[in-house]
Amino acid sequence: MRRLLIVHHTPSPALQAMFEAVRAGATTDEIEGVEVVARPALAGSAADVLAADGYLLGTPVNLGYMSGALKHFFDLVYYPCLEATVRRPYAAYLHGNNDATGALRALESITTGLKWRAVYPPVVVTGEPGKDDLDRCWELGATVAAELGTV
Repeated sequence: MRRLLIVHHTPSPALQAMFEAVRAGATTDEIEGVEVVARPALAGSAADVLAADGYLLGTPVNLGYMSGALKHFFDLVYYPCLEATVRRPYAAYLHGNNDATGALRALESITTGLKWRAVYPPVVVTGEPGKDDLDRCWELGATVAAELGTV
């Protein structure tokens, strides 16, 4: 059984809806052989990352940057996971009220340093997520899970 780790910081109803759509896509019945584990960013650990085969990352955009919670997660896991997680697949979803450029740049910088492999473009939503946004979140979850499992 392969493991997909969802690391998220979900402080708002908008991010909760996005998280639920991502998790629903990742746990769709069409994909077999994948266990989905979700951890709030402040509870995630290097052991969680090392035990997983792929990652989904969710964060609000605060003042143009990823949440402090997700940054803290990366600070904890970066060096313990640096060599052991090379080329593992990941994708991300972000929610903000305006520009997410800085948050995306930071996320890409960290995951590039870890040598993780993006398998789906980041889903960035500004404002209230609509049906199309939640559908893209579902697709993001399903795509990363399918990368690990069998369809």
